[in-house]
Amino acid sequence: MVPLFKPYMPNDLSYLNEILHSGALSYGKWGKEFESKLARFLGKEQVLAVNSYNIAVLVIQSVLDLKPGDEVIASPVSCLASNQPFLTKGLHIVWADVDPATGTLSPDDVRKKISSKTKVIMHNHFCGYPGYIDEINAIGKEHGIIVIDDCIEAFGTEYQGQVMGGGQTDISIFSFQPVRLPNTIDGGGIVFRDKALFEKAKLVRDYGIDRRIFRDQFNEISAACDISMEGYGALMSDVNAYIGTLQMDDLPGLLAKQRQNGENWKNYFREHFPDTSFLGDRPGVNPNYWVFSVLTNDKAGMLSHFRSEGYYASGVHLNNNVYSAFGEQPALKGVNSFMEKHLALPCGWWMN
Repeated sequence: MVPLFKPYMPNDLSYLNEILHSGALSYGKWGKEFESKLARFLGKEQVLAVNSYNIAVLVIQSVLDLKPGDEVIASPVSCLASNQPFLTKGLHIVWADVDPATGTLSPDDVRKKISSKTKVIMHNHFCGYPGYIDEINAIGKEHGIIVIDDCIEAFGTEYQGQVMGGGQTDISIFSFQPVRLPNTIDGGGIVFRDKALFEKAKLVRDYGIDRRIFRDQFNEISAACDISMEGYGALMSDVNAYIGTLQMDDLPGLLAKQRQNGENWKNYFREHFPDTSFLGDRPGVNPNYWVFSVLTNDKAGMLSHFRSEGYYASGVHLNNNVYSAFGEQPALKGVNSFMEKHLALPCGWWMN
């Protein structure tokens, strides 16, 4: 069966053995090179690589100085990894409804959910399909609320001719987990529009340490380097970064293949299932086609059909508002409608 997800790995990893025996395994040459390639791809210099998507969310919370009881407006139609880390600091997630035609945040409902406690809007771009970026960002600017583009599945996705993470939004966050492009076996990335937040994040991801003054002339830890903030061991290792660096070279071709697969699926559905609609059919939207998403009135029947044809069809995610960890909140009609209809099909680089 053609899988829905498949980890990509370059054929030539010949330098990996040298790294493993070099004695320099932690963040260093390759970590900096990976960040440099990410920055060139995104067109944004203020990029940090970290060792997991989960820790990327935690770093952002610390950088923004979020406190227990602060509210985060988020979409339940997303990966659990997007929302669960906010519970670590005792933040309260307020679910906003989604547009049932896109699976992404409804700007009208986001506006209704804003309160005096709202500090962040977490804007998930579902399965690599961009949401209403201009509208959500305008709401954030109007109310002085930080907006995070949750690009957990949207690396390489484009909006209005600009790649996601290229500076449209206050903060953008990426996952480099095995089934993403690129993957570093595990890892994450953060892009900041504000330089002061970027500089603070560099300290937070490394235990609050300023490495420029951490050691004295004898290479001993220096008391002159004060630790004044909370931090994490969030640096990406050079092993992971080396793998990510090589994948960045292959990324344009892989994305082009996925987009061609997306066009092939569209042609297939127009011929065989003309009543089916596609995500991403909006002006200015160019998904990365991490999966090919459709909306159908017969989700169970279509899932069974494509699996019998050898394609691992799936709903991908379960809407997070069903989990008791987030507390009970009102039902969301758009969420229910979207989840009843959404189905994803394999669309990755491995498909013919």
